Amino acid sequence: MQGLIDVILPVFLVIGAGYFAVWRRIVSDAAVDGIMAYATGFAVPCLLFRAISNLHLEEAFDPWILISFYSGSVAAFAAGLLGARYAFTRSSEDSVAIGFCCLFANSLLMGLAITERAYGPDALQANYLIVSIHAPLCYAIGITAMELVRAKASGASLRHLPAKVDRAIFRNALVIGILLGALANLSGLSLPGPVAEALDMVVRTALPVALFAIGGVLCRYKPEGDTRVIAMVCVISLLMHPAITWGMGSLTGISTEAFRSAVLTASMAPGVNAYVFANMYGTAKRVAATSVLVATGLSVATAWLWLTLLP
Repeated sequence: MQGLIDVILPVFLVIGAGYFAVWRRIVSDAAVDGIMAYATGFAVPCLLFRAISNLHLEEAFDPWILISFYSGSVAAFAAGLLGARYAFTRSSEDSVAIGFCCLFANSLLMGLAITERAYGPDALQANYLIVSIHAPLCYAIGITAMELVRAKASGASLRHLPAKVDRAIFRNALVIGILLGALANLSGLSLPGPVAEALDMVVRTALPVALFAIGGVLCRYKPEGDTRVIAMVCVISLLMHPAITWGMGSLTGISTEAFRSAVLTASMAPGVNAYVFANMYGTAKRVAATSVLVATGLSVATAWLWLTLLP
């Protein structure tokens, strides 16, 4: 019990510090936006570049890890979308945005932080493999579904859909960091010593700064309304997704280290990108914002549960 508290509590204390700082106006909303922009637009892409460039691809790559995790992701998206549409009679656009909340687990900022504290930095290879396609795949699914729904409603042509998906994916700083890291890995490029040291200094700030910024951003989201829909998102995100990943990971026989990473990452709350997506389309924003806040709070208990069950 004490060991699990030591793993989980520091992560949520950093998030709580960010929440408290904004709540008490020690840090302004504008400052939090700047901190988040630094974290997601610079520090975390640097972390991904460094991690992917140093990853032993021939050892780390196992398609069954991706199949185990993303079968749960896609099932969660479908469950959220269909549940919102048919159980709660939300509009088609709302339903896609709600499905995206269930799809986009916080694999990067919380998943990496908790896995590293639980199993050490050497256990993160499977995490980086999952993260390497997470944003591109999730946005491709979400944007494609939303544009299809909109085109059906308006009778518009779909010929611009591939371009929209490409722009959303390849202008993302995280994706750029991943692609540059893969290029450096495959080319055997090594950075000059001073450059590598400077990059490592930035990398060491990435997760704590990002967690603090998450807390600050969450302070803006006020729990209100849509209680049953939000409860559905929490159940799908925190219980259904990791349960499917557990089952698929057991069936496919992935290594214990990869199994832990996949299940623990799948058990994370929806990331802030869930709200970004809803805001981008102007639909289900309250559900997305409140789901991120409530599920992040609940994940203190559910992450402890999954850590207890994992081998």
